[in-house]
Amino acid sequence: MIRASQIHKRFGHNEVLKGVSLEMAKGEVIAMIGPSGSGKSTFLRCLNHLETIDAGRIEIEGELLADTDAAGHCRYAPEAEVRRICRKTGMVFQHFNLFPHMTVLQNIIEAPITVKGMTRDVIIPRAEALLAKVGLSAKRDAYPGRLSGGQKQRVAIARALAMEPDIMLFDEPTSALDPELTGEVLRTMRELADEHMTMLVVTHEMGFAREVASRVIFMDQGLIVEARPSAEFFASPEHPRARAFLDNML
Repeated sequence: MIRASQIHKRFGHNEVLKGVSLEMAKGEVIAMIGPSGSGKSTFLRCLNHLETIDAGRIEIEGELLADTDAAGHCRYAPEAEVRRICRKTGMVFQHFNLFPHMTVLQNIIEAPITVKGMTRDVIIPRAEALLAKVGLSAKRDAYPGRLSGGQKQRVAIARALAMEPDIMLFDEPTSALDPELTGEVLRTMRELADEHMTMLVVTHEMGFAREVASRVIFMDQGLIVEARPSAEFFASPEHPRARAFLDNML
């Protein structure tokens, strides 16, 4: 589903990604953990072209998004191809990014109508089904300003699912939420995992990583320093930096 090879990304003189490689199978749930500033969110944003890479190769479901030639120049697919390939992924952000002037329903149907050209009579029933899926049917006509943080994030998940992605990317989806609201978002994500949605989740929720993820990837200082099945990782992390991180988190 995802094949990323030797991804490098710098901002000015700061090299944030120093050769990150990842392969991800269909239906796999991967939790990407590590200290703040280790490059996790930047890597996620590179996978759907929210950031451009400086070097490396990215394939999404076997289609080439970006590659680096023999001279070291990184080249992306043509713009129309990039947009089409990136629609295979749905993204859920830390801070929801809902349109405040639109109702919950309008937030969900906007992209399918404007990007995919779907008609209202097709997308509205799907949007209503997604709202039921995330437990928010009663909020159909509410504006984001009237919702709790947990409700906003569940709307954001429904909005991403409305584009019918094959892969869901989550960038610290609960870090802006109060602890009591975190659970409702994680329940929705667990249900997606139970339905075999392919999910790459940047998170600080160790319980989710332990119980739901099939694999844990630990990043530090722009590198993947450990990648193992979640049960093995939490039982006995091999890298000293990973052990220290878990000791502080658990």
